Amino acid sequence: MNFNSIWIPVTSVILGLLVGAIIMLLSGFDPVSNYLALITGALGSPNAIGEVLRSATPLILTGLGFAVANKAGFFNIGLAGQALVGWLVSVTFALWFPSLPGWLLLPGAIIAGALAGALWAGIAGWLRAMFGTSEVITTIMLNYIALYGTNAIVKDVLAVGDGDYSKTIPVQARLRTPFLEQLTQNSTFHWGILIALAAVVVVWLLLKRTTLGFEIQSVGMNQDAARYAGMSTKRTIVMAMLISGALAGLGGAMEGLGNFQNIIVNTALPPIGFDGMSVALLAGSSPFGIILAALLFGILKIGGLNISIASTTPPEIVDIVIAAVIFFVGANYLIRYLGQTGRGWRKKKAVKEAAK
Repeated sequence: MNFNSIWIPVTSVILGLLVGAIIMLLSGFDPVSNYLALITGALGSPNAIGEVLRSATPLILTGLGFAVANKAGFFNIGLAGQALVGWLVSVTFALWFPSLPGWLLLPGAIIAGALAGALWAGIAGWLRAMFGTSEVITTIMLNYIALYGTNAIVKDVLAVGDGDYSKTIPVQARLRTPFLEQLTQNSTFHWGILIALAAVVVVWLLLKRTTLGFEIQSVGMNQDAARYAGMSTKRTIVMAMLISGALAGLGGAMEGLGNFQNIIVNTALPPIGFDGMSVALLAGSSPFGIILAALLFGILKIGGLNISIASTTPPEIVDIVIAAVIFFVGANYLIRYLGQTGRGWRKKKAVKEAAK
């Protein structure tokens, strides 16, 4: 990891917080007390820390999913739909096989969610590989098919009576345990964090130590050169999207098996998909950087709830901060330019002083 990969995200975060502070001042709120309330709300108790870790868990997985696709040169906007499909299938598996022992039911539900996300993303990957179809268009369309298709299945197949939600999954299929609840004062923290951290290591090894990882990055840099070197670009495209979707599906499974322990009729796509994209962008698609970025988002999301409790400041101010951070990440060329300009100015000043 070089210096540029660190200082640009850090600068983006600082500038995002600064923008949030300015907006608070203009709105008549105290940014210092609000940010202190945010930190207290996120890190001030075992319960808060547990909620931050729980919030970061699916973001790590969806962030990794976006990073893999991004390394291959694709913009997978379908993470939300892939996560939702993974959520649905993992919960459905757990509900349909309640008599299975926990050592078989829980892994089976997790794998089912990952496979569902992979297959959903694979549709877009196959269309891109075979016909050159834009993955941006297809994944957006697949997002809404996933949303309304999932709602129909929940309502007509899984719902309890006339309700809009499924039954709660069996105890042996849950990632949450009494031990973790007691450890974090009844937070929703669950063992999914271990799956997310393991996925980080696996993705890092995939990209840095395997032939497939090298091919994914080669295709991302130049498809024509990769094809000339003898790589199967079509196979690599499909594989990259399958892996990306599997990770997003795992993120959805963490919500179904860990956080909510069921599935409901949703009025919108789950935010873990789009937040995962933001996490990956902030981390520059670095697997280990995604952990830190996801924790930051977890702190902002969970701590932000405390802002409206401690003051009259609306909690939406946190969304403004996150949006500002992502804006500055997207405008990293501006940060680089300012940094280079500052270094150039300091060099000229040093030369002038040395000439005196």
